[in-house]
Amino acid sequence: MSKRPNIPPQIGFDRFVPLDWAQCALRVRNGQDSLETLDAMLQSAEPGAASRKKSRSVLKGLWLEPRPELSDFADRGAAIARATSDAALPALCWGMAITAYPFFGKVAEVIGRLSAIQGDCTTIEVQRRMAETYGERETAYRATNRVIQTQASWAGIVRTDEGRRIVRREPLMIRDETLVTWLIEGAIRYAGRALPVAALQAATALYPFRLEGSLPFMISISPTLELSADSGNAPLVAIR
Repeated sequence: MSKRPNIPPQIGFDRFVPLDWAQCALRVRNGQDSLETLDAMLQSAEPGAASRKKSRSVLKGLWLEPRPELSDFADRGAAIARATSDAALPALCWGMAITAYPFFGKVAEVIGRLSAIQGDCTTIEVQRRMAETYGERETAYRATNRVIQTQASWAGIVRTDEGRRIVRREPLMIRDETLVTWLIEGAIRYAGRALPVAALQAATALYPFRLEGSLPFMISISPTLELSADSGNAPLVAIR
């Protein structure tokens, strides 16, 4: 029996998506804006039809028509957007992006880990780590650059030294209990496993945000999350 080739995982998120596009797609989902408005934004920024189609495809997977298993998660995110201020929209778009697009989440995880100690890292370091998972291919290189550019637009980082250095912004404090538990759920969905409660406030995939409040209490009253314990009796959080 021949050995199956080692095929790198799919990328999916391979476009620069400014924050206002992502927020508009979210407003379309919750009925506060129209597809025509979103299409007009794409039309003004993307002169080529093929380029607009690719950007629209990323937005489709993000908010417009996410995968069926993420539809309820997206609907609950849209409900949070309707009930909170616009300041929460970047966190909602980020949580949806790491859930719908593991490539976006992996770039966030890499930046979060590399910048955890000193607050910065280099683009080359991020490219190198991404190549370990997605291969030394031009498509992965370009997509990584576009996700880094997107995360800068979404207020996660600042790019300095002509884009060669990545500097973390001060984290946005998230205090709304519903948004906190929704982001935790997104981090679990991205990781694909239960997560230690003690590590949630420093979750690398959520590096632009700091989850405030008593997380064990919020998790205990959440209808979507549940607490358990690992072999050492340390608390874990999983999706019900």
